[in-house]
Amino acid sequence: MKKAIIHILAGREKKITAEETVRQPLPHKDFRFANPFIVLHHMGPEVIQPGQTLRIHPHPHRGFSPYTIMLQGEGYHKDNAGNDEIIKAGDVQWMFAGKGIMHSEGPTAELLQKGGVQELIQLWINAPKNKKWDEPFYQSAKAAELPKVLINDGLDFNLASGDYEGKTGPIQNFTPVISIVGKIAAGKEANLKAIPGYWALLYIINGNVDVNGQSIDKYNLLVFEKDNDEISVTATEDSQVLFLSAEPIEEPVSAKDNFVMNTPEETEQAISDYQNGIFGTLNY
Repeated sequence: MKKAIIHILAGREKKITAEETVRQPLPHKDFRFANPFIVLHHMGPEVIQPGQTLRIHPHPHRGFSPYTIMLQGEGYHKDNAGNDEIIKAGDVQWMFAGKGIMHSEGPTAELLQKGGVQELIQLWINAPKNKKWDEPFYQSAKAAELPKVLINDGLDFNLASGDYEGKTGPIQNFTPVISIVGKIAAGKEANLKAIPGYWALLYIINGNVDVNGQSIDKYNLLVFEKDNDEISVTATEDSQVLFLSAEPIEEPVSAKDNFVMNTPEETEQAISDYQNGIFGTLNY
């Protein structure tokens, strides 16, 4: 049976640095979390002028995973655990912050020099309580490594993480998360399946789609009921969507600044630890 839509969350503009603004449909004033999905930021599409300087300077994280899906352009990642990588359009990266990490990110030096278009989605994926103090790690996958799913005329869907249609995405983690990025040509339909009992979310990156009989415009995030398993998505114009599904983490969430912990005391401790140099440094 088709899953009912319980929330339609508009991506509101949010300034994250002096230079950078993102659309943020999650968290939202009407719906805070779909734990483990804590944050969804959609940056761009942004035209970068040749010679422009853009960068998110070194900052700390603890207790969750920033997960980046590069839609256009290219970006770098550097952290004080020794990871230094570039991802390009169609690639994905997952950094588990664990007990604490410092990292920096932004458009690559080449993109800033030549100019171009930058667009990405960054998700914050919560970690269960018993994993929050594990060692940090980093992983990435190229677009060509993402298995094709929902194969049909006018559809182009890539599985980045989780299991779907008997295939497994290259991004692996201890929180079962299905993430699929797909393009739907105008007039074509994609029939998504979600595991009953799991969270299921659909973000409209661009275009306009009809979802289970309801018209949804770009920059909206749909949160579905946990019952049932069918989601029908028909594009009324060429569109791109992100489908997310995960087993709920039934634990308290305390999110503040750059930290996602279980209690306010733990987030305050994270802030104090950062101020006292416990996270180390990153000179970049």
